[in-house]
Amino acid sequence: MPSLSRVEATTRGALITVESYHVDLDLTGGGETFRSHATIRFRATPGAETFVEIRPARLLTVRLNDRDLDPAALADNRLPLPGLAEANTLVVEAEMAYSNSGEGLHRFVDPADGETYLYAMSFLDNAQRIFAAFDQPDLKAPVTLSVTAPPEWTVAANGELAATPRTGRWEFAPTAPLAPYFVTLIAGPWHVRRAEHQDIPLGLWCRRSLAEHLDADVDELFTVTRQCLDRFHELFAERYPFGKYDQAFVPEFNAGAMENPGLVTFRDDLVFRSAVTDSQREQRATTVAHEMAHMWFGDLVTMRWWDDLWLNESFAEYLGTRVTAEATRFDRAWTTFAMRRKGWGYAADQRPSTHPVAPEQVADAAGALQNFDGISYAKGASVLRQLVAWLGDEAFLAGLNAHFAAHRFGNATLADLLGNLSAASGRDLSGWAERWLRRAQVNTLRVEVSVDADGRYAEAAIVQTAPVTHPVLRPHRIGVGRYSADGTVVRDEVDLDPDADGGRTVLAGLTGRPAARLLLPNDGDLTFAKIRLDPASADAVPQVLPALADPLARALLWGEALDAATDGERPVAGLVALVAAALPGEPELIIVEDVLRATRSLVDRYLDPAARKAALAALADACRRMLDDAAPGGSRQLAAARALIGATTDADLLAAWLASRGVPDGLAVDAELRWSLLGRLVVLGAAGPDEILAEVAADPTATGAERAARCRAALPDPAAKAAAWEIVAGSTELSNRLVEAAALGFWQPEQVELTEPYVARYFAEMPAAARLRTPWMADQVARDAFPRYAVAQRTRDLAAALLARDDLTPGLRRVVIDEDDDLRRALVARTATAAVAA
Repeated sequence: MPSLSRVEATTRGALITVESYHVDLDLTGGGETFRSHATIRFRATPGAETFVEIRPARLLTVRLNDRDLDPAALADNRLPLPGLAEANTLVVEAEMAYSNSGEGLHRFVDPADGETYLYAMSFLDNAQRIFAAFDQPDLKAPVTLSVTAPPEWTVAANGELAATPRTGRWEFAPTAPLAPYFVTLIAGPWHVRRAEHQDIPLGLWCRRSLAEHLDADVDELFTVTRQCLDRFHELFAERYPFGKYDQAFVPEFNAGAMENPGLVTFRDDLVFRSAVTDSQREQRATTVAHEMAHMWFGDLVTMRWWDDLWLNESFAEYLGTRVTAEATRFDRAWTTFAMRRKGWGYAADQRPSTHPVAPEQVADAAGALQNFDGISYAKGASVLRQLVAWLGDEAFLAGLNAHFAAHRFGNATLADLLGNLSAASGRDLSGWAERWLRRAQVNTLRVEVSVDADGRYAEAAIVQTAPVTHPVLRPHRIGVGRYSADGTVVRDEVDLDPDADGGRTVLAGLTGRPAARLLLPNDGDLTFAKIRLDPASADAVPQVLPALADPLARALLWGEALDAATDGERPVAGLVALVAAALPGEPELIIVEDVLRATRSLVDRYLDPAARKAALAALADACRRMLDDAAPGGSRQLAAARALIGATTDADLLAAWLASRGVPDGLAVDAELRWSLLGRLVVLGAAGPDEILAEVAADPTATGAERAARCRAALPDPAAKAAAWEIVAGSTELSNRLVEAAALGFWQPEQVELTEPYVARYFAEMPAAARLRTPWMADQVARDAFPRYAVAQRTRDLAAALLARDDLTPGLRRVVIDEDDDLRRALVARTATAAVAA
C-alpha cells in the first residue's frame, strides 16, 4: 500500500479545497465489518484529476457529481477521481473492516463482562480505514457525523449532539474544520461522568467494567482538567475553541493519548485499578495537560505537512509540563521532565537515526511515523524552554497568540511561527532556528576548573563540544550553580556564545571567588545539553547529593551519573555504588523510580552474569532499606516494593508476599502487584502455567489477559518460548496489546541461553512479520521483540546483515538501527569491564 508522499500532498493541496464531510456509519451489522457512507464536497481546478483514499473490505458504490465511477478502479487505497468540476460532490459507500490493531475503528470485547466497545483512531493516515477521505493534514474541513448503533449503546464524537438521540440513531453537529486524522468516535455501553466548567461541558468516559475505578478518581480528573483549562485561558487570547471537552479512556490503545478535538482518547491504563504512586498520578495529569495544549497546537492551528510535526508535539510537551507545574498540585513536573522525558530525548538524539527537531523534509507519511520520538517530544520541548529563557516569556506568548490569530482553523509552517515570534520579540530567529531546529544531535557542556592555593577559582570555564558527525555548537542560556559544603547555593546566569568564544566560555565572574564544593552547569535545566562535572565536583557528588534541597538539581546530578555510565565514561559498578549510598535517602519519588529503572536496565545489559548478580543484590538491598523506612501505604513504599520485586532473586520472599504472608504494613497486594510478583517468580522458575492460570481466573479482565500473556512468554521453558514466538512473529488474530505483551515477556536476562536460538530468528523473520501488521503495531512489536540481552558481536553482525537488505519497512529499519546502537554501547561497556578485571 503506497504511503502518501509530500510531493503528492502538495500537488493535491494545490488542486482542491475540501468544504465538508458528511459521514454516516452503520455499526449494527455485527460480524467483522461496518457500513460507511461518506459525502465529500470540495472545489477543484476544472478538468483536473486527483484521488481519494479508502481502505475498504469491499467498495460498494462511488458517485462523483452526476456519474458513477467503477469501484474496481480502486488501486490499493487510492480511488482515482478524473474530470473534476469546479464544485464537486463525491459519495462513497463501502463495507469497512473493524481492526484489532488500535488503528481505524478498533473493536474490543471486554473479557470482564462480554460487552463490545468501539473507538476510532484516525491518526496518522487511518481516517481512510473508516471513511473515504483526502487523508492529509492541510485539507481541513468541517465533519458532520451520523451513527446507527445498537439501541443499548452510547455514541460520542468530536462534535456535540445535534439533537436528542433517537433509538439507535446518533446525529452530531458539524465540527470546526478538522484534519482527517482528528476524526474520532466511541460507541458501546460506555460509562460516563459529566460536569461543566466556564460553559464548557466536560465528560469522562470508560467501559463499564472500569466504572468504579474511574468514579474513585473523577474528582481528581475533573479538577486537573479545570485547572489546566484555566491556565491555558490565562496564557492564550483564544479560548478553548471546540465546544465540549470529553476525555475517553479506551482499551488496547497504542499511544498514551490522542488529541482529537472535543473527544480526547487516552489508553485506559490511566484508569487506575490498583494502587499507584503519586508520580503515576502526575504523569496522568501531565498527559491531560499535554493533550489540552494540542487544542491550540495541532488542532486550532495544524501543521501543513509532517515535517512540522514539532509544531504539534514539542509545544504540547513543553506546555503540558509547564501548565501541570503551574496550575496543578504536581508543581515539580519539571523535575519529572528532567529525569524521564529528557533522558528519552538525549538517547534518541545520540543514535544513528537522529534527525533535526524540524527536518527540512519528510518524504512521506510512513517516514513521519518514525519521528514520533524523544526528539520531536522531549528535545523539542527543551528547545522551547531554552527559547523562552532567551526571548522572555512575554515576547514568547505574544508571538504564540499572534500565530493563533493569523492561522485560526488553518495550517501553518515553521516559517510562519518564526515570523510571529520574531515580530513579537524584535529578534531575528533564523540563525537560532538553523542551529537548534534544523541540526541534529546534542552538545555536551563540560566544566573545567583550576583552583589556586587559597582554594579560590583561578579559572572556571564551560567547554561546549559536539559529535564529529554533527559538528554544530549552539548558543545556550544556562544557570551555573555553586553548591557549598554547608548547603548554600548561588546560581549565576550565563550566556554561552560559541561564535564569540569558540565554544570555551570562561566564567569571569567566578575568578577569585572561593571554590564551591560542587559546580553544576545547566542548573535550573534551561537548555538541552548533556553535562559533565569537573573531577572535584564529581568526587563530591556522593556526599553533597543527599543534602541538596532542590529536587531539580538532584535530578540533574543523577542524570549526569546515569548518562556517564551509559556512555561508558564511568563504570556501571560505580553507579550501583552511588545508588546504594545516596538513593535510599532521596525524598523525590520520581528520582527514586527513574534512577532504579535506568540503573536496572544498565545492569541487565552492561554487566556479565557474575557482575550482574552482585549488582542486583546491591540494588535489592537499597530497595529493602527504602522499603523499611517508607511510611505505610504511601507512594514511596509502593515504589520501593516494585523495585525490590524486580531486583530480588529471593523466590521465597516473592512467594510469601503473593500468599499475603510477611507483607509490609500498608502495602496492598492488589491485582497489579500480584502480577508483578508472579511475573518475577515465573522468570526465576519458581512459578509456572498453573499459577498463571489461577491468577488470570482471579483477574478475568483485559489487563489480566495482557499480564498473563507476558508471564507465559517469560516461562523458562522451550515449549512456552516456541508458543510465544509464534504469537510475536505471526499472529494477526490477537489484538495489538496481547502481541506486545508476548514480545515484552519473551527476552529475559536470566534466560540468555534458552532464548539464544531465537536471536537469529528475529533477524530472519521480523521483515515478514512487519509486513503482516499495520505500521504502528509492527514497529512496536519489532521494538519489544528485539533481543536486547543478547549482548554479543554475533547479534550486531546479524543486525548489519538485516540492515543491508533493501526490503525493510521504514519502521523496522529504524528499530534495528536504534537497538543495535544500544547493543554497541553495552558491548563496549562489557569489553571495558573485562579488560579492567583482567
